[in-house]
Amino acid sequence: MRPLEYRDYLVDLLQRTPDVQQAKALEGGPYPYALAATAGGREQRWQVIGQLADGAKHDRQTPAVEGRPPAVETVPVGGAPDAWLAGVIGGAEPVDTERIDVWSVREGQKSPGLTVFFRNGERAFVRLV
Repeated sequence: MRPLEYRDYLVDLLQRTPDVQQAKALEGGPYPYALAATAGGREQRWQVIGQLADGAKHDRQTPAVEGRPPAVETVPVGGAPDAWLAGVIGGAEPVDTERIDVWSVREGQKSPGLTVFFRNGERAFVRLV
């Protein structure tokens, strides 16, 4: 899924999430395809970066591939921000998503974020900025 598309999907998903007070797309500024979400009284700003599937071209969309949603652990809003966001995404049971890799659980990783692996070979990198 392309970064703009996925950013807009996340904004919509977060707006429908009970723990989230506000979610919006951020236009302009230093980070393209960014969004802000206020959850549990604190604001988080995320940037979405995309990677095309092998052999894919920017001028056409890669068709979505569906399967079973990924198993993702739900984390309370006060937990690690990337683990919480992965739980929100996984809770929506996205059939186009193969798995979600949470960066904060990696040994030595200091920057929160996650990698969303889509079944069609594309990836979205969502990093806390």
